[in-house]
Amino acid sequence: MARVRIDTLADLVLPTRQQDVLRLPLVGRLFSPAALDLMKDWLTDPLELILISLAFAGFLGYALADLARRRLGERVTYRVKLGFLFFIIALTVFAASAKLIALRQISGPASYCHDGGVIQTEEAVKLFLAGRNPYTEDYANTPLAEWGLDLHSAVYHYPYLPWTFVFSAPFAALWGRLAGWYDQRLLYLLLFALTLLMALRLTERPAARLLLVMALGLNPIMGSDVIFGQNDAFVLFWLVLMVWLLPRREAERRQAWRYLLSATAAGLACASKPTAWFVMPFYLALLLGVRWEGRRLTWERGAWLRLLPLAGIMLLLIAPYLVWDGPSFLDDVWRWSSGTSATSYQMRGWGFANFVLALGLVPSRLSYFPFWIPELLFSLPVLIVLLARQLRGAPETARAQVYWGGALLFFVYAFFSRFLNENYVGFVGALLALGLLADWPADEALASDIW
Repeated sequence: MARVRIDTLADLVLPTRQQDVLRLPLVGRLFSPAALDLMKDWLTDPLELILISLAFAGFLGYALADLARRRLGERVTYRVKLGFLFFIIALTVFAASAKLIALRQISGPASYCHDGGVIQTEEAVKLFLAGRNPYTEDYANTPLAEWGLDLHSAVYHYPYLPWTFVFSAPFAALWGRLAGWYDQRLLYLLLFALTLLMALRLTERPAARLLLVMALGLNPIMGSDVIFGQNDAFVLFWLVLMVWLLPRREAERRQAWRYLLSATAAGLACASKPTAWFVMPFYLALLLGVRWEGRRLTWERGAWLRLLPLAGIMLLLIAPYLVWDGPSFLDDVWRWSSGTSATSYQMRGWGFANFVLALGLVPSRLSYFPFWIPELLFSLPVLIVLLARQLRGAPETARAQVYWGGALLFFVYAFFSRFLNENYVGFVGALLALGLLADWPADEALASDIW
C-alpha cells in the first residue's frame, strides 16, 4: 500500500505526465478515447491506475491463498504466495519503471529519470567508451544541465566510483547497437531482479523468504529509487551477492573458491559507491573468521589470503584514475560531498544538517561546516559496539550481523553528514531487512526442505 501511495505522490512532481502518457502508442492500443476520458484522475494516469488495480488484485490473491493453506498444503501455498508476490513487484516496480523509460524516449533524455544514477552515469559511460576520463570532464554540455534542480553543482563532478560505468559500458554499447537507444535503468532492473532471487536463498524459512522479498521488492522508498533510476539497487546487488556466495553449510567451508568469489563481489561493491564501505568492517570480520574468545581475538589460519581479491579489484578499478588525474578523482568522489570542493554539494535531506541551517551556523547551503566532528564522535562508538556484538555473538548469526551492523553504522554516519538523502533511508531499510531475516540454521535438520 505504501509502495503504491508513494508512486502516485511521486507522479505529482511530473507536471506533463498526463499528456505524455497519452502519447505512448501502448496507451492508444489499450484504451479507447471514451475510456481515457472516463479514467481522468488528478493523482495519476490511466495506465498507472490499471497497474495499481492489478497489484491490489494480486494482493487479494495472496490473501486468499493464505486462507486456503490447509487445502493447498504448505508447499503449494508458499509457491502460490511467492508467485503473487513477484506479480505485485513486477507491476509496482518493473512495469512502473518501464513506463518512465518509455516516457523518457518520447520526452527527452533529461526527463523522467534521476540525474546522477541515469543521466550522468550514461554520460560517464560514453566518456569511458571514448577513452576520456569521467572525473576530469564536466557535464555542463550534457542533458544533466537540463535536469531541473537549483544549486546543481553535479554538472562539475561524477561522485560515484568507477565500477558504476565500467560494468555498465558493455550493456550500454550492446543495447545501443541493437535498439538504437539505452536507459541505465534497464541494467538496474536486471540486477534488482537478481537480488530478489538471491534473497530467497538467504534464509531457509519459507515465511522469512516471503518477508525478505517483500521488504526488498516493495521497499516504499527504494522502489521509487529503482523506478527513477537512483543507483542504490546497483550497490545492493553486489552486497547481497558477496554474502550469497559464502558457504552456507559446514561441508562448503572447505571450498576456498567461495570465499574468493565473495571477496571479489565485496571489492566490486566498494568500487561502486562509498555507501558500501560501511558494511565492510563487519564483512571482513566474517570473511576472516574473527571471533572474540575469552580475552583475545582469534581468526582462521591463512584467512588473510581471502582479502586478495577484494584489494586487487579495488586497486585495479580505482588506481588508474588516481594515476590519470588524482586531484579530479578526489574532488569528485570526496571533496564534493564533504563540502571542501570549489563547487560543493549542498546541505540537504533529513538529518543533522537541518539544525545547522535552522540555527544559521553557515551563510549558505554550499558553505563548509565540519560535519566530520559529529560523524566521528557518534560513528566510532557505534562501530565498536556493533563489531564487538558480532564477534561475541553466535557464529550462525554473523551473516545477518554484517547487514545489521552496516545499516546502523551507515545511518548514524549519514545522519550527521552534510546530507541525508531520502534514498539513503531506503537503502538502510533494505540492509536492515537483510539483517533481520537473512540467516543460515546451524542445525541442518532445522532447514525447511521447501524446494
